[in-house]
Amino acid sequence: MPTNQARAHPPTIHAALAEKHCQPDAVLEHIDEGADIIVGMFNSEPLTVLDALEANAERLSGVRIHQMFPSRERDYMHGAFPGLRHVSWFLSPANREAFRNDTCDLIPNNFSAVPALMRRATRRSLVLAAVSSPDRHGYFSLGTNADYVAPPIGEAPFFVEVNHQMPRTYGENQVHLSQVVGWCEADYPLTQLPARPARETDRKIAGYVAERIPNGATLQAGIGSIPNEVLGLLGDHKDLGVNTELFSDGFIDLVENGVITGTRKRNHRNKAITSNALGSNRLYEFVAENPSVEFWPVDHTNDDRNVAGEDRFVAINAALEVDFLGQCASESLGSEYWSSSGGQPDFARGAILSEHGQSFIVLHSTTADESVSRIVAQLHPGGDHVQEHSRLCRHRVRRSRAARQHHQGADP
Repeated sequence: MPTNQARAHPPTIHAALAEKHCQPDAVLEHIDEGADIIVGMFNSEPLTVLDALEANAERLSGVRIHQMFPSRERDYMHGAFPGLRHVSWFLSPANREAFRNDTCDLIPNNFSAVPALMRRATRRSLVLAAVSSPDRHGYFSLGTNADYVAPPIGEAPFFVEVNHQMPRTYGENQVHLSQVVGWCEADYPLTQLPARPARETDRKIAGYVAERIPNGATLQAGIGSIPNEVLGLLGDHKDLGVNTELFSDGFIDLVENGVITGTRKRNHRNKAITSNALGSNRLYEFVAENPSVEFWPVDHTNDDRNVAGEDRFVAINAALEVDFLGQCASESLGSEYWSSSGGQPDFARGAILSEHGQSFIVLHSTTADESVSRIVAQLHPGGDHVQEHSRLCRHRVRRSRAARQHHQGADP
């Protein structure tokens, strides 16, 4: 059978796709007064659909848009439209100013709890997401994401934007045509995460971590130059696995060179499991139709019970500040709120409970100009947002050495 014929939609799927195909502003037909709309994060954000909402904001009343880590700053975040209110579940550069000016709301959370919180605290009236083109069976892939957008599948209606540059990926992130009230089309590049040039101190800190990672470990690496540097030093390891919230460029070479195989994992053997992917175009091309990488909801990837089920689990995350008690602050500096808890506490708890597990917090000992210490006797005044309690942090790694944090207290 010719390839193009094999991939053609069966007649029933073809007819249903044609019936539900529409323009972005058709989303307005599915939004009632007081609706709670769930919007995908970063590259899962359907840009043309949100454009349509803002362009027709006078038709909306009491609508709340719930989103983590938005990719673009928008007027509605600053209170430009009385009928639209932005509710942030994780701040980004796009909405930090709006939060400081009190024109949007913020719900602090642990990332693993977001699907359950949204289920209980919002109506989940409609889910808006960017997706890949539908396959011949009528399934759209959520592409670079699953996180909190996949859990409502089958529980809430979806209106999706097919971005023809969104990669089709595998995992529990497939939305069937029957679960979609409408779909539109767009064609724009995915946003890339610029790689920060590594400093010599980054490499030195990364070396302290890499030397403590055993063969056969299952990895979680957070965002930042130091976690990426750690991954770059693992080229001589064997049979590593991945269960992470964020799949970044640092994992690619390890998979392609056979370092990451997943053969020693207890769950999802031979697969790299992630909740989302964020990085360069090389990364987006790598995850496209790649059966070795699966995207799962964040209440699965970040569930500390699933993390603890892996032997030798290693969590690697960054912090803004650490005090002498081992308490870590990553979501705020004093009273200045910066982001949210994210998944860092989820993986720290799981790693502590994992047999032979380790949790690393990496940071520079000072600011870039070396004028302010990031290791302090007491967290910054007003800093009541302790992201990791001292009992959850096994290792704090800075420029000069690695310190082990025991349950009984810190090493001298």
